[in-house]
Amino acid sequence: MLFLYILLGLVAVGAITLGNSLKIVKQYERGVVFRFGRVTSDARDPGLTAIIPFVDHLQKVSLQIITMPIPAQDGITRDNVTVRVDAVIYFKVVDPRRAIVDVEDYRLAVGQVAQTSLRSIIGQSELDDLLTNRERLNQGLAIMIDSPAVDWGIHIDRVEIKDVALPEAMKRSMSRQAEAERERRSRIIVADGELQASNKLAQAASAMSETPSALQLRLLQTIVEVASERNSTLVLPFPVELLRFLESNSPKSGGDDRRSRADDSADGSDHSDDADAPVVERVREAIDTAAGGHDQLTGTRDITIAEFMKTTGYSLEELDSMVRALSQSVRSDDGDVDRQDRAAQSADKAVTSADTPAPPAQSPCFGPAFGSEPTPPPVVGWDSVTRDHRQPT
Repeated sequence: MLFLYILLGLVAVGAITLGNSLKIVKQYERGVVFRFGRVTSDARDPGLTAIIPFVDHLQKVSLQIITMPIPAQDGITRDNVTVRVDAVIYFKVVDPRRAIVDVEDYRLAVGQVAQTSLRSIIGQSELDDLLTNRERLNQGLAIMIDSPAVDWGIHIDRVEIKDVALPEAMKRSMSRQAEAERERRSRIIVADGELQASNKLAQAASAMSETPSALQLRLLQTIVEVASERNSTLVLPFPVELLRFLESNSPKSGGDDRRSRADDSADGSDHSDDADAPVVERVREAIDTAAGGHDQLTGTRDITIAEFMKTTGYSLEELDSMVRALSQSVRSDDGDVDRQDRAAQSADKAVTSADTPAPPAQSPCFGPAFGSEPTPPPVVGWDSVTRDHRQPT
């Protein structure tokens, strides 16, 4: 019975010893064996490995890439801007023996070196570099951290700056600067567009100057486009041809016409209708233009002398001469007007003169003489031109 108990004890001790002597190393790990406190020559590879119980001690080291965030660091850049920068570091163990023997805690050591290196890189860089040249700063930061870590059997895979926090005042100033830069670029673009447009307009003007009909066509197109908008007022230039027509038929030549008419009458020839026809047509057109068309009910429309002068551009003396010529034409054509019409006209004139005060220096035909004090102008009707002899009212 005692022998059985001893045998069971030996089996239990053997099982415990066997369990302590057999170790499993995973694929991403390496085993460092300490025998009586000293590191053996080589690290144990992945798989099942045996050690001497109570003599050897196996310490496993992971070879996976470790991701370690670097706490945000406050610093002042080279251009005296206070910033807050945080980063992340990626590293792995390449020499398990040195990572265990040469440094107490390689994770803590790498983290501290990363913080100091990040502060150093902040002080050596400007704000624009932190914002725009992060790739170059990441490479420099990785080199600074990898320099001491290589002695610990650590390889720095890469370092990346995550964020750069700026003060609120700096953010506002940068926003204003960016806005000013965008405004400058927009003005440059607008100026370039105006320069190109002016060059094209100069070329178009040169081409149109060689072909006046093209310029007139462009004017007509513009008039059509503007007239299509009902809420717009279109102002057209005064035609030069009309000015030439008025100059050619100006009453200043009335004296010469009367002298030629007198000579013709002395010769016994009757050319009154041919000579006075342009004057009659000209007055009719001027009155029609000033009146804006005939009245739909009566067929006539009255206008004042002021409206007539304002529309046609004639002076009072020129109107006086024109009316004289027109009166002579009417008398020559209508010499058989009966006396009753003449009496009625005289009565109307008498009533008009009695109702209104006598103006100073009246012209023989109508209106005050040139240079005298103007009075309210009478109304000249279209019927006076159409030979109905409608008197002013």
